[in-house]
Amino acid sequence: MKEHLKKLHDIDWASWTAKDRATLVFVVKDAQILLIRKKRGLGAGKINAPGGRIEPGESPVECAVREAQEELHITPVAPVYRGENLFQFVDGYSIHVHVFWSGDFEGEPTETDEAIPVWVPVDAIPYEEMWEDDYLWVPLVLSGTRFLGRYLFDDDVMLDHKLEVLS
Repeated sequence: MKEHLKKLHDIDWASWTAKDRATLVFVVKDAQILLIRKKRGLGAGKINAPGGRIEPGESPVECAVREAQEELHITPVAPVYRGENLFQFVDGYSIHVHVFWSGDFEGEPTETDEAIPVWVPVDAIPYEEMWEDDYLWVPLVLSGTRFLGRYLFDDDVMLDHKLEVLS
């Protein structure tokens, strides 16, 4: 257990490795963003972008497409890399999330066992129903700005963060 973690500087980021690697893909079309309400797993009940854990041998972009297909029955067109988020939880769990943006998709967003599709205007994103860090970096995704974020969480409460703009 790592309950002693209170701030980002308590973590040796030079040797940090995530337990899991994952992706998120933000699909934006006609000034609307396609989000999901997660039905299970990490962040169940919250609104997020489609995404999930990277499988062995799979690239982050391949994972982003596969997860959107599994969660919503859509295929994002030409996903573009936007940034990475490194999450450390005080209970010891950690996850490295690769973030993508897509301006189009194929298919019809459909509810699955994992997710309910939620279309919202890009200027009315429901941050109050999302992870606490999202309001910091989702606007960067939408503006085309590359970033690297580091976050420390205790369950779903953000204890500390650092967000670097890379472009």
